[in-house]
Amino acid sequence: MEHLIPQHLFIDLGQPALLGLLVVSLGALILGADWLVDGASGLAIRAGIPKIIVGATIVSLGTTSPECAVSVTAAWSGEPGLALGNAVGSVIVDTALIFGMCSLIVRLPADRFVLNRHGWVQLGCGVLLAGLCGLAYWRDGDDAVIGRNVGIGLLALLAMYLAVSIYWSRQHPHGEPFQTPDELARKVPVTPETQETQKHVSPGFLVGLFVVGLVIVLLSSRVLVGSVTVLAERWGMPQVVIAATLVAFGTSLPELMVGVASVVKGHRELLVGNVLGADILNVLFVVGASAAAAPLPIVEDGHGVFLYLHLPAMLAVLVVFRVLIQMGLKRGQFPKWSGLPLLAMYIAYTFFQFVS
Repeated sequence: MEHLIPQHLFIDLGQPALLGLLVVSLGALILGADWLVDGASGLAIRAGIPKIIVGATIVSLGTTSPECAVSVTAAWSGEPGLALGNAVGSVIVDTALIFGMCSLIVRLPADRFVLNRHGWVQLGCGVLLAGLCGLAYWRDGDDAVIGRNVGIGLLALLAMYLAVSIYWSRQHPHGEPFQTPDELARKVPVTPETQETQKHVSPGFLVGLFVVGLVIVLLSSRVLVGSVTVLAERWGMPQVVIAATLVAFGTSLPELMVGVASVVKGHRELLVGNVLGADILNVLFVVGASAAAAPLPIVEDGHGVFLYLHLPAMLAVLVVFRVLIQMGLKRGQFPKWSGLPLLAMYIAYTFFQFVS
């Protein structure tokens, strides 16, 4: 996105034009997310694949592409230290902020089959990345890197994960029906109402809707972050604050908008699946592709903030999320208050970035 829409294009614009771009890009982002969710849910129904698995694979591959593009570009441009921070920060944003915020808005489903598989893969990927970083630091100290061979190995694990996800989807073709407490109290029957409205829509149209929605989400996210960043600089916001908030948050904006659209349109399984898949892909896809492009330093310029803040924060968020998963499996849905500890952890993580 940085190469397609370079930052200098925003710098040359006046404030009214930037404000106009901000409004237009936000509207386009909402529209694109809406189309993406409709296309993904329709394809899931037509193919007989649970929406939560579509969210964990197809949708996540699309929404994590900004993180991958930013990280690989940084590695190629001689700033490989940004890649690890971007990937780990995105895991924290996806799980603590996006899932935490949405779980406070609505009750989210806890599909036992998926959470007992993709959920453990999510935690395992976080532990694997932390282990690789810890091992490299123990061996090489401040010169530790995630090397190209490790990156290629992570990409191989990515291919295995996608293949296994297809196998799992065939074992779990219909997902687990989810009803809110109000629907259960009123004894509303579980009916495939979405299937009735979408079963006559052509697969080609649904694929086009998904692809066009994804492109709009990615482009409008870039325009929104670019215009907001320039406006923040002109309004006197410090550069360190911009880097630690707007830029880091911007690459996870597609996941946020897709998550909100999924909730609004009643496809809550897509949100849960997208968070699980995005976390997995941030390790296997983003870190893997970036390390394959150039070795990624773990300690940059003598500062070990990645080791003592970012990695522990990611692991803490994933462990708390796993505990919430176990609680959700007992009742078929996540507790609505589960967003509180996750959001509190995100706020604490953001605060410590400024004081560290």
